[in-house]
Amino acid sequence: MKRRRFVQHSLGAGLLVTCAPRAAAAGLRTLPEAWGLQLYTVRSLMARDVERTLAAVARIGYGEVEFAGYFGRSPAEIRAALDARGLTAPAVHLSLEELRSNFEEAVDAAAEIGHRYLVLPYLAGPERPGADGATGTAVVDGYRRLADELNGFGARCREAGLRFAYHNHDFELEEVDGLRLLDVMIENTDPELVCYEVDFYWLVHGGGDPFDYFSRYPGRFDLCHVKDRTTEGEMVDVGAGVIDFEAIFEQSAQAGLIHYFVEHDAPGDPIASVRLSYEHLAALDG
Repeated sequence: MKRRRFVQHSLGAGLLVTCAPRAAAAGLRTLPEAWGLQLYTVRSLMARDVERTLAAVARIGYGEVEFAGYFGRSPAEIRAALDARGLTAPAVHLSLEELRSNFEEAVDAAAEIGHRYLVLPYLAGPERPGADGATGTAVVDGYRRLADELNGFGARCREAGLRFAYHNHDFELEEVDGLRLLDVMIENTDPELVCYEVDFYWLVHGGGDPFDYFSRYPGRFDLCHVKDRTTEGEMVDVGAGVIDFEAIFEQSAQAGLIHYFVEHDAPGDPIASVRLSYEHLAALDG
């Protein structure tokens, strides 16, 4: 399924690219040296046994993981568990409250574990501009103020030798006063300070087109969540839906993609799910 068919399938539902913009070379497929996994996918297993779960992930073939919590382990214990299994963890998800209250602690943990990105993965309902009942221009202005705060996190990350990223869901695809909120965020964050982690499922689900975002904001998306979607909107294993990742990855250089993390929010069998997704992506290497 190439671009035209992909866009048709995505209509009414949608897909997103690196921090400091790189040369945007459209049409050059760039696949990672190692596919990654967002460990939220296997969180139930991680909660029971971190080391055994990481070993299973490595045996499947994943070389990178992205954390969303450390499951009661210290940074030193996490680093040891990763090293023992030949894994690296380029990124970690941190809530807005954690970033506001425990930023230095997060930076110290990143240094110990080897993270290169701190990622804000979600805005809880009360944290979203407009949650107080504001509408229209007031909401847009709220997202501009949020972008200023993200720039602040990005500046602090840069001082620590890290990068800062924001991960989208579908609510950022809402249009307010003729402006898409995700666009407001991207256009009001400094490319030298803030990059984005595109979640392909949620972008498509919100009605976005990845090719449009790649062309309008080249080099803004360092990270991505490789997450598939059926035409009915169901989240499924990579390769079981209609999102054409091969066509998307043909634009990786334009997008600026570096790290690719498989994710499924609620798989029935987490290990079977991440194995099937990995096998589909590994086949793209030809």
